[in-house]
This record gives sequence, structure tokens and C-alpha cells, in this order.
Amino acid sequence: MRIATWNVNSIRTRVGRVVDWLVREDVDVLAMQELKCKPEQFPMEAFTKAGYQVELHGLSQWNGVGIASRLPMEDVQIGFPDMPGFGKPPASLALDGPGFDADGLPLEARAIGATVDGVRLWSLYVPNGRAVGDPHYDYKLRWLAALEADTRSWLAENPELPLALMGDWNVAPLDSDVGDPSFGPGSTHISAPERAALAAFVDAGLQDTVRPFVPEGYTFWDYKQLRFPRNEGLRIDFIYGSQAFADHVVEASIHRNERKGDSPSDHVPVVVDLDFTLSDEEDDDSPMIFG
Repeated sequence: MRIATWNVNSIRTRVGRVVDWLVREDVDVLAMQELKCKPEQFPMEAFTKAGYQVELHGLSQWNGVGIASRLPMEDVQIGFPDMPGFGKPPASLALDGPGFDADGLPLEARAIGATVDGVRLWSLYVPNGRAVGDPHYDYKLRWLAALEADTRSWLAENPELPLALMGDWNVAPLDSDVGDPSFGPGSTHISAPERAALAAFVDAGLQDTVRPFVPEGYTFWDYKQLRFPRNEGLRIDFIYGSQAFADHVVEASIHRNERKGDSPSDHVPVVVDLDFTLSDEEDDDSPMIFG
């Protein structure tokens, strides 16, 4: 099974690139972020013609997540159970509906989960944070903490669950993941609380399934200041997997060339290949994976 994640940064603008890449790279499942459209605006026909089913969650021209799969998807879930909201609750609407958190704050389109061939997959678009100390930064930390707590619950309930949390995490965990000179002391994405929030997922039982195969390399380059030609990027897109998922990863890659050409996204696809036919003995020969 070949699984990928890609912040496409407006699917309506880049549908041709995305579908062409899916077919060319023989991808089974793609987690997408920043769809920037409502379900009725999604270019479904192009995916259907290519043999993909799509489940998505989008509320407006911002955010939006989806999963495209050429294998059947089951148990589709919009948002994780304890996901917090952000913003001001509309005074004219009841606050006990599915679009609000326990405090009555609107839930954004940032998470969608589905099970594919027994593997539980999540497409995640972690809040940006905007600036250290901004209310959105606090929201980001609360959002990650809630997801981490739910992850612990999922794995406690089923320790052998093949689980992958994929997407744009908006956190660069290592100094070597930061090549953009505009990110320095005091910047979001690299602050100690953000890095600690991401590291907590390792403590919860997940691991970065790509880094053992691709130790270095960025996944995002800003459109401004010639960041891509200068290779001044960030590594912020990850596939974190449970042990039962990571044990079957046999290859991984970052598709840097998708940042080239006409109308590229500012992010590139991150891919893992899994082989669930491996025996326990064969698993012992796979690369050791550290958080």
C-alpha cells in the first residue's frame, strides 16, 4: 500500500497536478490539506475518473481536509473527539450542535479520519499559530494536546492498531528542519512549547515513519523571497505512525520536484510504502525507527 500526504493549497487550482501525480506515482491513499473549498465545490469528477473515492470536510475558502483512496474507505469521521474550536460563537445559533466544541467555539475543518484496508488514517491540518502569544498560538497548543490525548485513548483501546496521523503539522521539530531565515528565536513553528507538543506524540506511541529513510529535506518553501530556488524551506509535513503501522513501512520519500513547474503548492507530497505481507522475521531487518 502506498500512502501519502500533501497540503495542496487549493484543490481547485491544482486538481490537474494532484490527480496526475496520484496516477503517475501509483498512490493508493492521499491525505490532503488546505482544500480551500466546500464539498459541493470540490472537483470530484477528476478524481472519480482516475479511480479515486474522496471523503472531505470543508466549510469555506479556508482550511479543509480530505482523503482520496482507490481502496474502500470505512468509518469516516469528521474531527477527532476532543478537538477544540476557535473564534467567536455566533450569538444567533444554538451551541450544542456538531459544529461547536464543548465551550461553544466553532470547529474548523482541520481533521478527517477513515479506515482503509484495516489501517486507520487521519488527514490533519494543524493550526498555524500565527505568532507566539497570539490567541491562535494558544489554540494550536490546545489542538495538539487534545489530539495527543485522543491518540493515547485510541492506542490504549487497541495497542495493535495500524494508525497514521498525516498532514501539515506546522511544527519543525529539529533545527535541521529549518532553512528559512525568517524563522528564528521567537518565531512560531519552532518554539519550545510547539516542539514539546509534537514530541508528546512520540511519548504517546507514535513515530516519524519517514525520517529513518529521509533524514534531511524540507517539505515546504514559501512563495516569497525565492525560498525554493535558494532551498530555504521547512520540514513540517509528517506521517506519524503507531508501531503496528511503522513495522510495515518499507520505503519513504519526499517528492521535492512537485514544488517545481506551473502553479505548484508551497508544500510537496510525503510518501510511505507499506508491505503488510512481511513476517516478524523480515520486520527485524527493516531500519530501526527512532522518534
